Amino acid sequence: MKIISAQSTSGDGPNGLADIVSQMDIAGRGAPDFIAIHFGVGLDAAELQVGAKNCIGSAALHGGSSCLGVMGPSGVDVSGSGLGAFAIWDGAGSYGTSSAELGDDAEAAARQAAEDALNRAGRPGEIPELIWLTVAPGREEDVINGLRAVVGQETLIVGGSAADNDVTGKWVQFGPDAVHSDGLVVSALFPSTPVASVYQSGYAPTGAHGVVTRVQGRRLHEIDGRAAADVLHEWTSGAVPVAQDAPRSILADATLWPLGRVMRQVAGVPFHILAHPAVAHPDGAVDLFAAVSEGDTLWQMQGSSNRSQFCKHFFGSDR
Repeated sequence: MKIISAQSTSGDGPNGLADIVSQMDIAGRGAPDFIAIHFGVGLDAAELQVGAKNCIGSAALHGGSSCLGVMGPSGVDVSGSGLGAFAIWDGAGSYGTSSAELGDDAEAAARQAAEDALNRAGRPGEIPELIWLTVAPGREEDVINGLRAVVGQETLIVGGSAADNDVTGKWVQFGPDAVHSDGLVVSALFPSTPVASVYQSGYAPTGAHGVVTRVQGRRLHEIDGRAAADVLHEWTSGAVPVAQDAPRSILADATLWPLGRVMRQVAGVPFHILAHPAVAHPDGAVDLFAAVSEGDTLWQMQGSSNRSQFCKHFFGSDR
């Protein structure tokens, strides 16, 4: 197995792909068995998808847009047109990628895409070591349920939601066959070496907390009977603003101030799952990037630029 990551700061799709091809030595190594390409929405996703198929050639092609850019071997690029790639060469492993529109039934779409990815890996009905997921925001819980119906509860699922710069729906996802704006991409990975995962959110609870008293889907209306936007504004000492006359994106303001729910404890230490605030509404409601339920206790979490968020997944290899 060989793993290579590459990055281009050219700000141009074709030139960026040429950089990726050169850095990965595609001419010498041949097409990878799996490649994930992520990019800022300043780049043309359809152009990237076609170009990657032509100049890289992997059948297991997995792509998704990111907020502002990417972080890679060349550092952090938040120009809006950053491009990065992660590729695996593993002739002894099996890899398959499929994509689909979410449609009216996101759970069913995820089940079908997962089954198709397993078929493309040549491992139908088997449980992969890892699922790599990119999905349009909004129905992630349904998608996870659909994937779990196919691969079980123990399979590691990594990846996340495609993003844009301002939560206006410019996010994009692509697989080997199609480009989507409201879809998902699923890759089933059966590497020839073991996989381990380590995750740390980079956030800690501030102590402020309250109970959800009114919620509709991902729109949080009230915490402890008060308008959710007012509560967040108070808990963050004004760092997260309220909306006045029109809905207001608060994603950037709330980046270091997500909400957390305790999912379990390890040695007495609570572990929180995060819900990032996205949009504040004039009526005091707040849209989240995760669903919460009435009766949930929400904790105000806080991060800092010195406490970087990271998520690492390790393949045992000489990468």
